[in-house]
Amino acid sequence: MKKVLLIIGIILVLLIIGGVGFYFWGITPKDNNDNVVVFTIEPGTSKTVIAKNLAKAGLIKSDIALDVYLFFNKINIQAGDYELSSNMKPEDMLKKFSAGDVKINSSTITLVEGKRLVDYAEDLAEKLDFSKNDFLSVASDQEFLSNLIPDYWFLSSDILNESLYYPLEGYLFPDTYEFLNNVSPEEVIKTILDHTALKLEDLKDVMLDNSYSVHELFTMASIIEKEANTDIDRQTVAQVFYKRLAENWSLGSDVTAFYGAKKEMGKDSETWEVLNGDNPYNTRLTNGTMNGKLPIGPICSPSLSSITAILNPSATNYYYFVANTCTGEITFLTTADEFYAKTTELSTNGCI
Repeated sequence: MKKVLLIIGIILVLLIIGGVGFYFWGITPKDNNDNVVVFTIEPGTSKTVIAKNLAKAGLIKSDIALDVYLFFNKINIQAGDYELSSNMKPEDMLKKFSAGDVKINSSTITLVEGKRLVDYAEDLAEKLDFSKNDFLSVASDQEFLSNLIPDYWFLSSDILNESLYYPLEGYLFPDTYEFLNNVSPEEVIKTILDHTALKLEDLKDVMLDNSYSVHELFTMASIIEKEANTDIDRQTVAQVFYKRLAENWSLGSDVTAFYGAKKEMGKDSETWEVLNGDNPYNTRLTNGTMNGKLPIGPICSPSLSSITAILNPSATNYYYFVANTCTGEITFLTTADEFYAKTTELSTNGCI
């Protein structure tokens, strides 16, 4: 009998030693692999299930060992997505769960200068948790827009004009942004407008103390963005526009005609229907309604270079310009005869 008890005792001691050894083995890192995986804990998931899921994911050696650890250590686990690797100690994983050190689901999005608000809506909807139509709906909501105006010095009641295609066209500064994926359209718009304010802070006084309204300055800058590519050319285009407006001419800009027709230059065929469409954006109208006038609003998001050009036009004296579509070079001209001669030359060479 004593011999049996001794054997049982030895077995129990060995089991205890083995159990303790297994426990300490089980709470060490599974391996040296530092590849990061995203481990999700759904709300209401039990600790036992979490331990089993960690083992299934190949992140720990033993869910049993982790269950024992959790039994003796009271840990509050928060739901969420966590970045883990199998070279982590299970104890460190639990610390992340307890602290709620979740993976931040965010996206980096670049809004390119010269693009339209509808393009921005598509870019944002591609990576964030709302649709293009959701964004455009919010960006056109009169109540939302009215509440924005007091918060941003560059916004005015001009954006409430119901004839505008997109009220915030031109005001969303082109740059690279990072947003949480579940951000709302309202938050995105305010974040970008905050950035617009920051980028224009040094120009604020000059823009406010101008014979043209801030809305008109944004509008002219947006046209220049589409018409010219270099700082010098943009300043000279600005001079041409100011000259034509001062003398009650129409701007005669094709890019405004295409925007008014909701078409894209280079993508849609240039037709007389497009160029002669009667809308408040088309500065090519020859019936006199757009003489001395800018479009009703911006046609794209201008760069800081184009906004600066509007405030610093060149000291030249041109009335016309024409772009060589083959080289991108812009020729500035004084008379109508010079303009028609140059357009004929470029057209003959297939460069207009």
